[in-house]
Amino acid sequence: MIKDSELILNPDGSVYHLNLKPEQIATTILFVGDQDRVEKITKHFDAIEFTVQKREFKTQTGTYKGKRISVISTGIGPDNIDIVLNELDALVNIDLKTRKIKDTLTALRIIRIGTSGSLQADIPVDHFVMAQYGLGLDNMLRSYLIDSISETRLEKAFIEQTHWDLKKGTPYVIGCSTELEQLIASEQIHKGITATAGGFYGPQGRVLRLGIQDSALNSKMDSFSFEGHRITNLEMETSAIYGLGKLLGHHCLSMNAIIANRANGTFSQDPYKAVDELILYTLNKLAQ
Repeated sequence: MIKDSELILNPDGSVYHLNLKPEQIATTILFVGDQDRVEKITKHFDAIEFTVQKREFKTQTGTYKGKRISVISTGIGPDNIDIVLNELDALVNIDLKTRKIKDTLTALRIIRIGTSGSLQADIPVDHFVMAQYGLGLDNMLRSYLIDSISETRLEKAFIEQTHWDLKKGTPYVIGCSTELEQLIASEQIHKGITATAGGFYGPQGRVLRLGIQDSALNSKMDSFSFEGHRITNLEMETSAIYGLGKLLGHHCLSMNAIIANRANGTFSQDPYKAVDELILYTLNKLAQ
């Protein structure tokens, strides 16, 4: 039995941070970072059956073209993903009354719809990127036993090509769900490796008043190549979603609307339109 201190529940029996009960989520879930983006998705729904918010975690569950879907805001960063993935898994795979793991496990389908900056000059703003791999620069997932799911050859190539300083920790690479990749992909989607940083400024190469450990890291990532794979974009959640999802037996995919191109120094003239187009693209693929 899982101890009270390890799986914390609210007085009403909901999981601690998400404030959710098992019946309140669908098995298909869309992740967004910003709580205000939840309703940018659910405004397209046929009906909304449930809404709850605690801290930055907002959830709405409803139907789109007859398919039941939940939309959850995760906030920013791998640490928040650690909370969200573990609590969602608890909702479907742990009996919250007996605190025992269920005999039959449920696999969720989780798709992140986010915004990101492209690292490649040939991936323009307002285009969509699918992460075939998540490259974790954040160390969060290293708290778990990940050797059986990580792409060690790709990790080694990244460390060697970028001259990565291991004092910052060892990067990890996790693949996406091939099932969801096949469902969501089309000719209009760019594919590649999405790098996940543990912060927005220094960890992504931005300099304000503080110097950074490797000022050339972004250009090194731009030129990284391994067996036809390159790093397309940089954000703060994908590798954590892929790693925890794969460890827990869920299907995960990360989609990003490119609103900035770091290589060209350009920014979308209408980022809200780009995000809404990605939302509708993903919803319609799920509803097929």
